[in-house]
Amino acid sequence: MIALTLTEIAAAVSGVLHLDGSALTAESVVDGTVHTDSRESVPGSIFVAKPGDVTDGHLFAPSAAGQGAALLIVERRLDLPVAQIVVADAVVALGDLATEVVLRVRAAGNLKIVGVTGSNGKTTTKNLIRAVLERVGPTVAARASFNNEVGAPLTMLELTMDTRFLVAEMGASAVGEIARLIRMARPDIGIVLKVGLAHAGEFGGIEATVLAKTEMVTDLLATDVAVLNADDPRVAGMAAATAARIVWFGQYCDEGVRATDVHGTATGTTFTLQLASGESRPVSFQVLGEHHVMNALAAAAAAELLGVGIDDIVSALESVQTAERWRMQVMGGREGVTVINDAYNASPDSMTAALKTLAQIAAPGQRTFAVLGEMSELGELAGEEHDRIGLMAVRLNISQLVVVGRGARRMHISTINEGSWDGESAFVESSDEAFDLLTKTVRPGDTVLVKSSNSAGLRFLGDRLGEWFS
Repeated sequence: MIALTLTEIAAAVSGVLHLDGSALTAESVVDGTVHTDSRESVPGSIFVAKPGDVTDGHLFAPSAAGQGAALLIVERRLDLPVAQIVVADAVVALGDLATEVVLRVRAAGNLKIVGVTGSNGKTTTKNLIRAVLERVGPTVAARASFNNEVGAPLTMLELTMDTRFLVAEMGASAVGEIARLIRMARPDIGIVLKVGLAHAGEFGGIEATVLAKTEMVTDLLATDVAVLNADDPRVAGMAAATAARIVWFGQYCDEGVRATDVHGTATGTTFTLQLASGESRPVSFQVLGEHHVMNALAAAAAAELLGVGIDDIVSALESVQTAERWRMQVMGGREGVTVINDAYNASPDSMTAALKTLAQIAAPGQRTFAVLGEMSELGELAGEEHDRIGLMAVRLNISQLVVVGRGARRMHISTINEGSWDGESAFVESSDEAFDLLTKTVRPGDTVLVKSSNSAGLRFLGDRLGEWFS
């Protein structure tokens, strides 16, 4: 974090500073890292004691202090010999501190902010943008999927006065959450990737999802840029909701950043990248799955707007081998067995894309296994969407479906009701049962996709299978 005095921090978070027992004064400067996990505390850091659904961060404040935290941001004063700022709401205070840091770094005149949202692809796109921008200047981007009211400000607090680019992933499960993050760090470039059914149950339907994602562009200024997916009608419609200049991206758009000659294989996707300027280059993109080409286009659009040349853009895109751990992560290899671990998250759109990739990359005669778990947060749409994915596995001629967990059982039921299948679907209750089944039935040369929402935990099954077949 940038250097601030304890007095300045207290003012930023509207808190009361207490120094009893601390060696610091009100004008002492703190510039350490900021954490909500006491295990990450180090000498000079700031620990935010965030109450949680299961436990309370205040219980871990003694551990943070013992590891050298210079400051605690708390909702009640603790009997610890360390500087404390007492606030009404620790999560709000975290956002307020991030807002102050962003304002100060932006005032220095060197910071550009790229915001990324969408139902799918946020983390991949964020990682691709970071890969490009790191080549031209100091860049801060979220770790993993730090994109909510806690993760996003923690990323913003990594800024220093030397930072040129902040890539802020902005997620939401309700209307108003992206707007709250934008108030902390209004993007110069706001990207909307796709609007789908991810979190539709929490949002209350697709219309509310559209409204929430539109928040990325509604507060942009005329001097800002909205980068919009021309191939998604719901995203394209957001052009009417912003004062910003529009830059389009897509495979089928007539202007903006485009991809042509797209060809997916088991080792990635080749395509021709055409920038808004008209320059074009062939790209050998190692991230598995043609659907990730759209994320590459969004990243290229942002990079071009920030002055990065096409050669650097292509070189950076080609250097990225995997989107992120547990996202189309290729593992295995023994006796030609390939394990694709894509079980960090799942929605109907991403499940569809993963199954299509599995079918596409299989060589003639090669067996394909789809190991699928529950898609969470779909609300009243859950039943029909699980049915649809099961039927898709049949129609894509996947060799074997393994459905894991009762939350996903309707996929299995819908497939066995299809007369064209006879025993190609199996249902198991747990990851352990799935592991035992797969290690007995997978043969040399098979390809295994593991896909589910994070809550289903199949990412760890994917890790086990990848290690087993390594």
